Amino acid sequence: MTTARTAMVLAAGYGERMRPLTDTMPKPLVPLAGRALLDHVLDRLAAAGVETAVVNVHYLPEQIETHVQARAGRAPKTVISDERELLLDTGGGTTKALSHLGDGPFFVHNSDSAWSEGVTPALRNMLRLWDPERMDCLLLLAPLSTSVGYHARGDFDMTPDGRLSRRGERQVVPFAFAGVSLCTAALFEDAPEGPFSLNVLWDRALDKERLYGVRLDGRWMHVGTPEALKEAEASFEHEGA
Repeated sequence: MTTARTAMVLAAGYGERMRPLTDTMPKPLVPLAGRALLDHVLDRLAAAGVETAVVNVHYLPEQIETHVQARAGRAPKTVISDERELLLDTGGGTTKALSHLGDGPFFVHNSDSAWSEGVTPALRNMLRLWDPERMDCLLLLAPLSTSVGYHARGDFDMTPDGRLSRRGERQVVPFAFAGVSLCTAALFEDAPEGPFSLNVLWDRALDKERLYGVRLDGRWMHVGTPEALKEAEASFEHEGA
C-alpha cells in the first residue's frame, strides 16, 4: 500500500459562518465531542501513518501555534506555515508549503473535516486506491444521503471506476467533497502565484480525466455553522465516534 508521510492541514481561514464561536477563537480550535477540530484531524493523520503535518495560520495565529506546541511529543510532528501577511487560500497555501511536503503523495486536509469511520478507515483506503498512473488527485467524497449538517446539492458525480465530474448548474449530484484530497507535488506544476483555490488545479485534472474520488465508508459531519456543529455533536454521541 502507498504511504503518505506528510500532510497539509488548512487552518488559516476566518471561519466566518461559524460566528459567534469564531469571534475569539479560530475555527480549527472549536471543540467537537470534547476535542478541538484540529486534534481530530491530526490524530486521524497520525493513525494513517503521517509523520509530519504542515498547519497554515492567518486568523488568530498565536492560538493555533500555542495549541500545536502543547501537542509536542505526539504524532504527527507539526510545522507552522505562516500566512499572517497574506491569506493564500487552499491552493496558494499548499503551494507555499511544498518544501515541507516533499514530492508526495501527501494529504491536503481541511481542519474542519470530521467523520465517524465505517468499516474501512478513510485515509488508509485513499492510500490503498492511489494510482499515479491514472490520477493527478484523489478526493474523499461523502454521500449526501448519510451526511450530517450538509444541505446543499452536492459537488461531484462519480463513475464506477472513480472518475469525477462536477455538478451542473441545475443538477443534484450524490457526493459532497469531504475535505480531504491526496496528490503529489506534480499537481502544482505551473500553479498560479499568490492566493488561489485548489479548484483551479482540480479543474485541470478534470480536463485530463485524471481527477478521481473515493466514497467515504462512514458518516461525514459538515461542521460549517454553529447549528451544524450541534448536529455533529449529536451524531458523535449517538454513534460513539
